[in-house]
Amino acid sequence: MKTAVSVPTTEGFTRTVQIRSGNNCMIADWVMPPDATGVVLFAHGSGSGRHSTRNRAVALYLQSRGMGTLLLDLLTADEERVDMETAQYRFDIPLLTCRLVEATRWIQSRQESFDLPLGYFGASTGAAAALAAAAELPGEIASVVSRGGRPDLAGDALPHVTAPTLLLVGGEDEVVIDLNRRAMHSLRCRNQLKIIPGATHLFKEPGKLEQVALKAADWFLAHGMEGLHHTKEGSRS
Repeated sequence: MKTAVSVPTTEGFTRTVQIRSGNNCMIADWVMPPDATGVVLFAHGSGSGRHSTRNRAVALYLQSRGMGTLLLDLLTADEERVDMETAQYRFDIPLLTCRLVEATRWIQSRQESFDLPLGYFGASTGAAAALAAAAELPGEIASVVSRGGRPDLAGDALPHVTAPTLLLVGGEDEVVIDLNRRAMHSLRCRNQLKIIPGATHLFKEPGKLEQVALKAADWFLAHGMEGLHHTKEGSRS
């Protein structure tokens, strides 16, 4: 691993890092607040990456609630260019899952986070990778949150997920609501489907993404990332 950027701040640290994956490297933005209660790894999908404004907004809120975040580019720059033209990689759930597992092993090996609970936040097809990776790592992932996700694409991995899972879907995203409900029938872990009224697939409507961030943070803190020195006032889990 090579640290490309390391910016110490009064609120912990912010680093852009490279994580080895076979002959390739994943780029990730890693932020840790002081006295972090856990680390949430973000799995993007459907042509998105670590610069996603929506996921960065969620990550910023999680940080304010005492959680570290690792926003990953699961695809290399070359793969992203191909994917933008062909959508070849965004539905390659085994590849995305493998990359997420490797990133998980990396974060577990770091001195700053090796003993902290881990969570997954998956968006779109990244949600399938998050659930499949959680199934591969039973007992190692504290909880999972899906935003507008495609958990159905995790397929046969769903019954093997042990981490409590929250599925967040916009109320106007009817097709994805149906796909999430179907996936719930295969999950054997504790799970909930929460529909954000009035929200479309990307949660662009005023206040809707804020609801996603709040519900995600409450879920993580209620399922394995709580810290006695961090307030949880207003928790709705």
